[in-house]
Amino acid sequence: MAPLAALAALNGLLAVAVGAFGAHAMTDPQAKTWVTTGAVYGLAHAAAALAVMTRAPAAAWSMALGALVFSGTLYLMALGLPRWLGAVTPIGGVLMIAGWALLIWHALRA
Repeated sequence: MAPLAALAALNGLLAVAVGAFGAHAMTDPQAKTWVTTGAVYGLAHAAAALAVMTRAPAAAWSMALGALVFSGTLYLMALGLPRWLGAVTPIGGVLMIAGWALLIWHALRA
């Protein structure tokens, strides 16, 4: 479980660090929106992944990987990398949704 916990913690760290940077150092409204969205989703899914990682590890992995892809691409675009990264962002969203679906499936099986 250590790699999963580390990945979830990385999502939390990035959400707080990039979110604070965006709030205090960014002036572009679109970049601020991307950072805020990424931080909210990243932090929420970091906490969710940590909460369920021992009982539903597949759900936790999906949430944590999805948050990294989703939030990471938004952070990168906010920092000036090419906007084509936005085409990758929905992959992270699908992984986060899959994580919640896996959690529902796990809960109904129990």
